[in-house]
Amino acid sequence: MDEHDIRFMQHALSLARRGIGLTSPNPTVGCVIVREGEIVGEGFHEYEKRDHAEIVALKAAGEKARGATMYVTLEPCNHTGRTGPCTEAILSAGISRVVIGAEDLNPRVKGEGSERLRESGVQVDFAPADLCQTARELNEGFFRWCATGKPFVALKSALTLDGQLALPASGKKEKREWVTSEEARAEVHRMRHSSDALLTGIGTVLADDPLLTDRSGLPRRRKLLRVVLDAKLRLPATSKLVRSASGDLLVFTAAPPSSPRAQKLQKTGAEIVRVPGLRGLLDLKSVLRELGRREILHVLLESGPTLNGAALRAGIVDKLVLFYSPKLAGSATVPFAKGGLSPRKIANYETRNLEFGPEFVVEARLKD
Repeated sequence: MDEHDIRFMQHALSLARRGIGLTSPNPTVGCVIVREGEIVGEGFHEYEKRDHAEIVALKAAGEKARGATMYVTLEPCNHTGRTGPCTEAILSAGISRVVIGAEDLNPRVKGEGSERLRESGVQVDFAPADLCQTARELNEGFFRWCATGKPFVALKSALTLDGQLALPASGKKEKREWVTSEEARAEVHRMRHSSDALLTGIGTVLADDPLLTDRSGLPRRRKLLRVVLDAKLRLPATSKLVRSASGDLLVFTAAPPSSPRAQKLQKTGAEIVRVPGLRGLLDLKSVLRELGRREILHVLLESGPTLNGAALRAGIVDKLVLFYSPKLAGSATVPFAKGGLSPRKIANYETRNLEFGPEFVVEARLKD
C-alpha cells in the first residue's frame, strides 16, 4: 500500500467512528470508493438504516464505481443476514480493487468475503498492521460476542498516584472531591457512549448515588443499559438510578424476583434478574452470558474495590483503562481492588498521555 492507500483507509476509519453508538449489535464499518485519485462515494453503517457501509458508498458512487478502488474498514460479508451479501454488490458494481482494514473474525464471515472477491478477479489487499489494529479495536466488542456469546469488558477506574479510587472526605458534609479533571470525565462519557452497558456494584450505588448515564451528547441507537450487581437487593427505591429508570436499568441479584423488595423495584421500572451467588458475590460469568443473550457487545465496568477485585479474579476483564491523576490520597481510603489478585502477564501494555487535563491514561489488555 502506498501513501494514498493509507490516507483513504484513514478516512474510511474516520467514517466508521461516526457510526459508534448507532450500529450495535452490528459492527462499526466505514467505506470509501476512489476513482482516479478522487473520492466518488463514501458512507458508514447505521443499524436502523440497514445498508452496510459498502452499499451506502456504492449507491453514492453510482456508475463511477466501475473500475474504482474500495477502501472498507472490515472484510465485506458473503452471506445473507438482514441484507444480502456485500460481495455480490461489489462485484455487480464493477469494483476492481478492494482494500480491507481488518479481517472479520465473525465465524460466518471470516475469510469468505475476501476469498469470494479474489475468485472473481478483484484485487484484494489488506491494510498494514497499525491500521488493521485500529480497525479491529473499533469492533473488539463485536468480535468477542461473535466468538463467545459474551460481551467485551473494559474496566475503567480513576486513581490517585498512590492507587486510591477516592480522596478523603472533607468539610461538614463529608463530600469527596473529584479525583480527575473535567477533561478526563468528558472522555469517560465518550467511553460510555461507545459501550452498550455500564456495569457497577451496589457498593458504588450506596456510596455515591450515581446516575450512570451517557452524557457525551453524541447520538446513540439504544439507551445505555445501566446494570447493577446487588446480591441482597439493597438498591434504594429513592436512588437516582431507580428514579430515572426507563427500560434501561437491569439489576442482577441472588434474591428471589418474587420477593416484596424485588416487586417494589420492578414497579419503579427496574428489571430484576436472578443469578447464582456465593458468599455474597454473584456469578459474574452468568451475568455476562445474560448480557450477551441481550446482544450487549461492549460493557464498561465502573465500580469500587470489591467488584474490581472480583472481576479480575474471575477473569472476565479484557482491558484495563486507568486514569491517573496527579494527586495523593495519603491513606488507604478506597483501594483499586480488594480480595487479592494473582500476578499475571499483561498481553499488550501501552501507556498514553492523552492530555485529558493533567491526567495520563494507562491501558492494559488482559486478553488478545
